[in-house]
Amino acid sequence: MDELILQLINFIQVGTVVLVSPLVAGIINRLKAIVESRHGPPILQPYYDLSKLFKKEVVVPDRSSIIFLLAPFLSFSAYLVISLVVPIVTPYPLPYGILLDLLGGALMFGFAGIVGIIAAMDARTNYTILSASRSATFTALAEPTLIMVFFGVATISGTNNPYVTNNILASSPSWYLSATHILVMGAFFMLLLFETGRLPLESSGLMEFGMLDDGKVMEYSGKLLALVKWGGYMKQFMLMAVFLNVFALPWWMSSDVSVAGTFYSIVTLFLKLFALILVIVVIEESLAKLRLFKILDFLAISFSLGLLSVIAYFLVGGGGI
Repeated sequence: MDELILQLINFIQVGTVVLVSPLVAGIINRLKAIVESRHGPPILQPYYDLSKLFKKEVVVPDRSSIIFLLAPFLSFSAYLVISLVVPIVTPYPLPYGILLDLLGGALMFGFAGIVGIIAAMDARTNYTILSASRSATFTALAEPTLIMVFFGVATISGTNNPYVTNNILASSPSWYLSATHILVMGAFFMLLLFETGRLPLESSGLMEFGMLDDGKVMEYSGKLLALVKWGGYMKQFMLMAVFLNVFALPWWMSSDVSVAGTFYSIVTLFLKLFALILVIVVIEESLAKLRLFKILDFLAISFSLGLLSVIAYFLVGGGGI
C-alpha cells in the first residue's frame, strides 16, 4: 500500500512540474509588466501560446537532419526524468529518487542543453549557429560552477543526495547559517539567474547582439516549438524548486507520506516560489542591462563563490549535524 501511495505521489509531482510550470512563467511576465507600468500579457498567456503552437504546422529547414526533429523530444524527456527524482513536493525520496543525485540531475540538465546546441547547429542558419556558439561558450563556465556548488553541498551533507541535504539544512541551524552554505546558496542563485534567462541583457530577444536562447530555437515552429518552450518552462520551475527546497528554504514540506501531505507541500512551494519570483523580478528590473560578454564575468563570480564555499569549510568549518 505504501508503495502504491509513493507511486501516486510521484505521479502528482511530475504532473505538478508539467502542468504548473507555464503558470510560473506567466506570473513572472505579468509581474515584470506591472513593475514596468504596462498592462502586459495575462498570467495564462503561456498556456494560450502552447495551445496555439500545438495546432500549427511544423516547418523544417531544408538542410537539417533527423537530429533537428528529435532534439525537442529528447530534451523534453530529459526534463521529465528529472521531475521524477528531484525534491519538489516531498522531503523524502520517491521510488525513482535513487536513480539520480544532484550531480546526475545536473548531467541531465546538461544533456538537454547540449542537445539544444547540437540541434541549433543542425539547423545550419547563421543566427542559430551564432546563438549555439555563444551558449556553448557560456556553458563552458556554467558547468564548472555547478560542479563547485555540488562540492560545497557534499561538504555539508557528505553526499550529493538532495533529500539528505534538505533534511540536514532543515534540522541544523548551524549548518544553515554556516559560511559554506551561504556561499553555496549565493553561487547557485547566480547560476539560476543565468540558466533561466533572467539576466537583463543590453540587447535581448532576437536582436543579433544579445541573441541566446531565442536564437537557438528560431527555426522551430508548430508542435516542435511548443515542446521546446514547454521544456524551458519545466527547467525554470525545477531549478527554482531545487533552489528553494534544498538550499534557501528547506522547511515547510510535509513528511507525511500521503496525498494530503503532498498537496500541503505543493501549497507551501507556491508560496516560496512567489517570494522567489518577486526577488527575481526586482533584480531583473532594477539592475542595469549587461553587455553580452559580461555574462562571463557574472559566471566567474558565481564560480568564485562556489570555490570559496569549499575553502570556507576547510578554514572555518561548518555546523554540527
